[in-house]
Order: sequence, then C-alpha cells, then structure tokens
Amino acid sequence: MTDKDISFATEDRPHKPVLLREVLDALAPGDGEIMVDGTFGAGGYSRAILDSAQCELFGIDRDPTAVASGQKMEADYDGRFHMVEGCFGEIGKLIPAAGAPQVDGIVLDIGVSSMQIDQADRGFSFRTDGPLDMRMSMAGPTAADFINTAEEEDIANVIYRYGEERASRKVARKIMEMRAEEPFTTTSQLARAVRSVVRKSKDGIDPATRTFQALRIFVNDELGELERAMGAAETLLKPGGRLVVVTFHSLEDRQVKTFMKERSGDPNKMSRRLPGEPEVATPTFTTITRKAVTGQKDEIRANPRARSAKLRAVARNDQPATTAQGGKE
Repeated sequence: MTDKDISFATEDRPHKPVLLREVLDALAPGDGEIMVDGTFGAGGYSRAILDSAQCELFGIDRDPTAVASGQKMEADYDGRFHMVEGCFGEIGKLIPAAGAPQVDGIVLDIGVSSMQIDQADRGFSFRTDGPLDMRMSMAGPTAADFINTAEEEDIANVIYRYGEERASRKVARKIMEMRAEEPFTTTSQLARAVRSVVRKSKDGIDPATRTFQALRIFVNDELGELERAMGAAETLLKPGGRLVVVTFHSLEDRQVKTFMKERSGDPNKMSRRLPGEPEVATPTFTTITRKAVTGQKDEIRANPRARSAKLRAVARNDQPATTAQGGKE
C-alpha cells in the first residue's frame, strides 16, 4: 500500500487516524484473519484495516455515539465488521462472547478521540465551554461530581498522578475555595480555576491541559483499562498474533513500554538473575518495534495530533499465557 492509498482525511470522513501507515505495517492484516480495533472511535483504523485485506474485524467502544456509528458501518462490509459495545479493558470477555475465541491482531489507540473533544457538550475540552462531564460511556460519576465532593488531598493526588502537574496542590486548594462559593458545573469554571494558579508554560501549552487530562484519565479509568486490555491480549491472541498500541502521553507510553518489555524479554538475559531473586516468567511475546515509532513529517504537518503519538508493537509466541502474578495459567 502506498502513501497515496492512505488519506488522513476525506470530505465525508474528516477524522484523521494517527500513525495509520505505521499501524497497518505493524498489524499486517491478512486475508481470512480476525482483527480487533479495541478503541473504535470514529472508525478510522477499522475502515483502513478492512479495506487493506479480506479480514474480519470486531470494533469495541463504550461511547454510545461511536457504537451507533459503528452499527451503521456494519452494512458497508458484508458481514466482515462487527460493532461491540463495551470497555476495551473487557476485550478478553467481549470478543469471545461475540464469537471469536482467539484473534490474529489487536490495535489500541489510547485516550480521548478528536470526535469527543470536538463535542462541547461532552466536557472533554477547555477550548469551548460545556458541562464538566468527561465520561466516555456517558454513564457513572462525572468530572464535576468528583471535584465537587472529593477531599482536597484526593483531588491533588489525581491531578499529580494522572496529569503530572507540579502545581497540583495549588490547583486543588483553588478548587476547594471556588466550590465553597458555588459548585463546578462547566469546563470554563475549571479552566479559570487552574489558570489562576498555574503559570503558562514556555511552549505555549494551556495551563489547564494537565488538569483536564488527569480528570479525564481518572473518570474513565483509562490506565486500568489499558492494563487489563494488554493482559487479556496475551490470552486472546493466537501464536503470531500482533498487539499494536498507540499512545499520546508519557503515562500511557511508560505503561505500554513496561508491559511489552516484561513480556518479550530475552530469555537468556532474563535467566541471569542474582541468588535470591524471583524467577522471571518465560517471554510470551516477541518484539516487532525495537523502539517507539513516531509520525513522519508529512503526517505531522497534516495532523498536529501526530506530534505526540507513539506506537509500540509485539507479536504473540507459542508460550502459555502468564497470570498477573507471573505464574502460568
């Protein structure tokens, strides 16, 4: 497939799937294979995968809007595409229940989709005012519920852990002050609170960016979903099956890098442990990408979201899957 065959956007499909060329290269869909797009979103990866090979594909999403879009898309692929509603962290249960005990490839694009950011009423962005929601599934507690009821220390810890915001305690204190006067209900209220205590960075990034990122990750348990999905992939993938993960910030990338390094280590090096050190499980994956793959210059020019994107990929070997504790199942 040439670069010309892969468009980053079309008039009827404005969504720009990030690192699309690189995803297709690493996932390598083949005729007759079964693929999973664990984070369907606007369907950019799913369409490209289905168009690149006569394969079957299951798309997963918890966002009702994305699910409705995917259900309409099923008619375009004559039984080869199936939309599944649910969290991608439940991939190990959802896909077998949908009819595929094992698959040949899984792709995960972690984080909020551009489609969700562009909808002001979803509350993901501080660029336009909207309700302080941030729920991908449109169910459960909102970001406003959390910051209006949580203790100051808990708010600070969430903002620091998931947003890596050094001024997290200042932000939490300001939130407590402002909510004593009136509850937080909108994105503009929260953005104003953060900007009042966090300096604008030299690179021009809005001071509210890290706090909004932190709350979104927390409300949707994104890192937990990622951990569960990668663990399930070990069992769900056939020998030779590919796991491809695209991330957009350091928290996610570190988690993916750690998982893939631990599960695809060199068995010869892993056996050289000191006396008393615990035995390391036999690797269950082999490396596809030696280091993180980033966007090419032409894509970064066409799609600014690609600047921070990183892709990592591994392939399943024929070793039995490990449990979360490192033992054999």
